[in-house]
Amino acid sequence: MVVSNKAAPVIIKRKKNIVAGGRNGGAWKVAYADFVTAMMAFFMLMWLLNATTEKQRKGLADYFSPTTPISRVSGGGEDAFSGDSIFSEDQLARNGLGATIRNPDNALQARGATGVEQPSQVHSETDPLRMIEEELMGISGESLVAPEMLKHILTRVTDDGLVIELYANDGAPLFQEGTDTPTEMMRDLINIVARAVRKVSNSIAISGHVRAHPIVLAKNPAWPLSLARASRTQRLLGVAGMDPARIKRVSGHADRALTTDNPMSVRNDRIEVTVLRK
Repeated sequence: MVVSNKAAPVIIKRKKNIVAGGRNGGAWKVAYADFVTAMMAFFMLMWLLNATTEKQRKGLADYFSPTTPISRVSGGGEDAFSGDSIFSEDQLARNGLGATIRNPDNALQARGATGVEQPSQVHSETDPLRMIEEELMGISGESLVAPEMLKHILTRVTDDGLVIELYANDGAPLFQEGTDTPTEMMRDLINIVARAVRKVSNSIAISGHVRAHPIVLAKNPAWPLSLARASRTQRLLGVAGMDPARIKRVSGHADRALTTDNPMSVRNDRIEVTVLRK
């Protein structure tokens, strides 16, 4: 007897879900994002190196350095806001005056409010050259120079020292034309300068400068005239009460160091009295 099974066979179809790219299909996106971030940081670093000064770069480096205090109120003790001043390798300094070694020298000490100022910036208020400049120009409130005479004085602090520049203006020369004979205004300016520099014992350097001549002369008087005016300034300072032994050098520069674009400008007739650094 034949048994007939008319039931349809059961077919089981199993569908396998395949994620595109396999098990690590999205990992490349994370790696690519890290690469882009690194490149952005690299190009930003290159831009900062090109767009900042040496002092600014040092400030940035100190900011990210864990052993350099970035302000006078940075915490260095166990608590969050204060603590003792610690000068050791194990703890940060509480103020901006410490360093990371037990006996630091001047080159390694953190200076000033940010730790990057130079000594001349931190102690500028006690710098005798700055004090003379402030007294002459009235920066500190009172000037030795009358307002009309301030138009003939320019001061600047350089690596050599404090340069006090006395210069002529239109209608107000320092010396009579073509000579080393000082005008009355020049004598008054010298008296003021002598009174200011008597407060320090630094050496003095005097430089004479004159304007260029409009034509080329066979015998250029600029050299002897600039030296003669510098020598006359030396004698005037001595008469005004300054010790002549403090004069270290007297030089004439003719028309070789002009201060304006016009070489024949009367502004180029000037005397520079430099209070040299010790």
